[in-house]
Amino acid sequence: MKDLLPLLRPHRRPLLAAGALSLVAAAAALAQPALVSATIRAVGAGDPLLPVVLALVAVLLASAGLGAVQQFLLQRTAEGVVLTTRRTVADRLLRLEIAEYDRRRSGDLISRVGADTTLLRATVTSGVVEIAGSTVVAVGALVAMALVDGWLLLVTVGAVGVGLAVVVTVSRGVRRASQEAQAAVGAMTATVERALSAVRTIRASGATAREVGVVGEAAGEAYAAGVRVARLQALVAPAGQVAVQGAFLAVLGLGGYRVATGSIAVADLVAFILYLFLLVMPLGQAIGAWTQLQTGLGALARLREILDLAPEADDRPERGGALARSRDVPRAPQPGDPTPLLALEDVSFAYPDGTQVLREVSMTVPAGARVALVGPSGAGKSTVLALVEGFYPLSGGCIRWAGTDVRELPRAALRARLGYVEQEAPVLAGSVRENLLLAAPGSTDDELWAVLADVGLTGVVRRSPRGLDVSVGDEGVLLSGGERQRLAIARSLLARPALLLLDEPTASLDARNEGLLRDTLAAASADRALLVVAHRLSTVRDSDQIVVLDGGRVVGRGTHDELLETSDLYRELAAAQLLV
Repeated sequence: MKDLLPLLRPHRRPLLAAGALSLVAAAAALAQPALVSATIRAVGAGDPLLPVVLALVAVLLASAGLGAVQQFLLQRTAEGVVLTTRRTVADRLLRLEIAEYDRRRSGDLISRVGADTTLLRATVTSGVVEIAGSTVVAVGALVAMALVDGWLLLVTVGAVGVGLAVVVTVSRGVRRASQEAQAAVGAMTATVERALSAVRTIRASGATAREVGVVGEAAGEAYAAGVRVARLQALVAPAGQVAVQGAFLAVLGLGGYRVATGSIAVADLVAFILYLFLLVMPLGQAIGAWTQLQTGLGALARLREILDLAPEADDRPERGGALARSRDVPRAPQPGDPTPLLALEDVSFAYPDGTQVLREVSMTVPAGARVALVGPSGAGKSTVLALVEGFYPLSGGCIRWAGTDVRELPRAALRARLGYVEQEAPVLAGSVRENLLLAAPGSTDDELWAVLADVGLTGVVRRSPRGLDVSVGDEGVLLSGGERQRLAIARSLLARPALLLLDEPTASLDARNEGLLRDTLAAASADRALLVVAHRLSTVRDSDQIVVLDGGRVVGRGTHDELLETSDLYRELAAAQLLV
C-alpha cells in the first residue's frame, strides 16, 4: 500500500471529494430503514404519512444523485491515475541504463505501460474509495442493528464473519497469482513483438507456422495463469453468498420467533432486515473491491520493479536539471591544438557476465581529424563507440573529452556534442521531416533539404508529392536499407556535432552512393572530427589515422600506406578487398 499512495497523492482532492460524497451517501442510505420503519409505525398509529413519505423520497433521490456524482469523480480520477502512472513508467523506461535494455525483452517492457497500468483503473481508486465507503455503511448498519435487537445482531455477525474469514484467506493468494498472470502476459507480448519485428524473415524462411505455435504456447501460459487467478476469485463470491443467505435465514427465523413472542415489533424487524441489506450489500462491494485491489497491487508490483530501476546518472530528477547544460562541457579544441578532442586511455570493458570485450585500448581523435576503427568482426569496434556515448560504464581506464574525464561531465550535454549513427541505422516510424528533426528540432526546411542533398536523398524524397512529410513506415520499412542508413547519417549531420561517430556507414550502400557519402564525410570533416567504424577499407583508406583492433586490443595504427607496411592483419584485410 505504501507504493500505492504516491500514485494517489496527485489526485487527493477529487479522491477526498469522492470520499466525502461517499460518507453523505452512506448517511442517506442509513436513514432509509429508519424512515421505512417510521412509515410503518405511522400507518399503524393512523398518523399523517405525507411528511414521512416525502422525506423518504427525498433521501432516495439525494442518495441516487450523490452516487452518480461520486462515480463520475471516481472514473475521472481513475483515468487520471492511469495517465499519471503511464507517463511516469514511460519516462523511466526511456531513461534506463542501456544495459537494462540488453537484459530485458522489449515486449515485456511495453506490457508494463499498457496492460499493467490498465489494471489500476478499477482497482486503485474505486477499490480504495469503495472499501472506505462500504466500511462506513457497514459500521453504521451494525450500530443501528445493535440498537434494534442485540440477539439478531449476534446471529448476523456470526454468519457474515465466517464468509469474511474465507474471503480474506483466499484473497491473500490473488495478488501473487495476478502478478504471475501479468508476467505471463508480458512474456506473450514480447513473443508477439519478436515475431512481428522479423516477420519478413520468418515468412521467407517458411517458419510462420512454427512462430504461430510459439506465440500460441505463450498465450496458453498466459491463459493458464489467468485461470489460476479466476479460480481464486471464483471462491470469493460463493463464500459471500453463503454468508449472506445464512444471515438472512437466521434473521428471518429468529426474528419471526421474537415477533411472535412479542420481544420486538414488526416495524423493528423490517428495519433490521433493511439494515441487514445495507450491511451485506456494501460488504459484497467491499469484497469485490478488495479482490480487484489485490489484482491491481499485483500489477503495481511489476510497475514498481521498473520504477525502482535507476535511470542514467544525468537523468536522475535531483541532478538532471542542474547538470545537463552544454556550457558545462569544454569547448572542442581547434585543429592543430595539442589537446585531442577525444582520448581513450587504457580503456577496458567487460559485460556483467564477465565476457571481456576491450583490453587497455588507447587512441586519440584530434579536432577536425578523421579516425577509422577497423578489424575483424567481434574485435570491439562498435563497443568503442558505445563507450564514447556513455552507454556502458568502463571496466578500466578513462575517456577524455578535450582533456576532461567524461565521467565528470553531464552526459546529456556531452551527447549534444556528439553525432551517432548506429550500424542498424534505426529510423523512427513517421515522416522524413520528423526523423531529421529528432536531434535538431529547430532546423528550417532549407536546412533539411540541404542535408538530404549531402547524403543523396533529395531525389528519393521528391518522388512523393508530400515531400519532407512522406511517411517512412514502421521502422523505415518503406525505405531501402541504404536509404535508411543515409537518412540516419543526415539526421546526425543536421545537429552539427563536434564529433561524428559512424558505425559501418556504408554497409548498405552501393558503389555510387558510397562514393557520394565519402565525399560528404570529407566535406563534413572540415569543421568536425569523425570516428568511423568500417569493414570496407575503401571508405576509410584516406583517413588521417586508422586504428586496427583485434581481440579487443589495438594491434596497429597509422595511415593506410603505413599499415600496409607495418600490420599483417591490416594487409590481410586490404588484400581480401583488393586494395593492395
